[in-house]
Amino acid sequence: MKLISRILLTLLLLGTAAIAALYWMGTREDAGPAAPAVAGDPAQQIERGRYLASAGNCMACHTAQGGKAYAGGTPVPTPFGTLYGPNITPDTQTGIGEWSAADFWNALHNGKSRDGTLLYPAFPYTEYTRISRADADALYAYLRTVEPVRQPSLAPELRFPYDQRVLLAAWRALYFRPGVHEDDPGQSAQWNRGRYLTQGPGHCAACHAPRNGLGATVDGASLSGGLIPMLEWYAPPLNGDAASGLGNWSAQDIAALLRTGMSAHSTASGPMAEVVQGSTQHLTEADALAIGTYLKSLPAASPAPRAGATAPGATAPGAMELGGKLYGQHCAQCHQASGEGSGEAWPPLAGNPTVTAPSAANAIRMVLEGGFAPATASNPRPHGMPPFGQILNDNDTALLVSYIRNSWGNAAGGVTPLEVKRAREAASGY
Repeated sequence: MKLISRILLTLLLLGTAAIAALYWMGTREDAGPAAPAVAGDPAQQIERGRYLASAGNCMACHTAQGGKAYAGGTPVPTPFGTLYGPNITPDTQTGIGEWSAADFWNALHNGKSRDGTLLYPAFPYTEYTRISRADADALYAYLRTVEPVRQPSLAPELRFPYDQRVLLAAWRALYFRPGVHEDDPGQSAQWNRGRYLTQGPGHCAACHAPRNGLGATVDGASLSGGLIPMLEWYAPPLNGDAASGLGNWSAQDIAALLRTGMSAHSTASGPMAEVVQGSTQHLTEADALAIGTYLKSLPAASPAPRAGATAPGATAPGAMELGGKLYGQHCAQCHQASGEGSGEAWPPLAGNPTVTAPSAANAIRMVLEGGFAPATASNPRPHGMPPFGQILNDNDTALLVSYIRNSWGNAAGGVTPLEVKRAREAASGY
């Protein structure tokens, strides 16, 4: 049914693309509001841009492993094929050296390249559109200072019909409206700063919101969590859900995780560990706390049911007994028999959102692959968890994860061996 729905949606887009293109491609939005003057030395604007590039984690998509900074080439896998982060160094032939500040603003705000070409939304202009003109100009000023690299950007490798860029006109007509962040006068300056960073430069909804069959985020403002396409890691809710979100966290707890990779409730892992290491650890204390303040204000949202999962509380007593034995053998030494953990090095499993999330993907992969908390300035040599994928088979892993998801007050539902098998395949790249 999903395939049929996707085909029907594609046909609908094909039928409407020509009409939409007359509007989206036949016109060019203006350059937006004139950039306000930046007080002080131009060096301050460049430093502001450097900070924003870090907060937005621009290096992650625009710097290939082992490559030159911002020279592009990073693969971005999607359900429709692979795109590659482009070269955004100031090289005049292969980068953005010929771009003006207005061109750069147009890309962030309107999702259009310098020549008016529509950009694929793997570049999160759907969130970056909220970035202010002053901050866009600061980013532009900073990128003008990085080393120019002569390296052509790689073309997208998308399946038909998604390789037909004209379809983006219809996609945009359905799912994109440009708009700049505006402060809510009924909220504090701290709350408004947190919302701006979360919804704009931080583009948190790109991972922490579900997506529909055409890759558009669904109700991104609620940050209700979602499985990250192709990576098969689950980005948990960032709202007030007490079971799987941040309902039991304080704003200070959230700020600590962003800056150190650790908190009293959980440790950053998987893609979030990379975000902390490359981006959020560099946030100022004030900005990290502002994000925490904003996220604490989001009400809980009902997550979508997890297909194929055992209902909470439905794990058989025999399975819990077997899972408990595996836990005592492999996990209790660090995480304690009570699931309370041992300080921040060995986080608690009781109430841990990685454990209690609607999807068990992260808990399964941590058991299979192990991992380290991100290395940060405040925690340069983090403790690690060894992998157990070579020791435990799919059935044992399912029993163990089911046990931790339904013990010490957790009631997140069981896990099947098939889910473990799929996680192994995702981890191996198949």
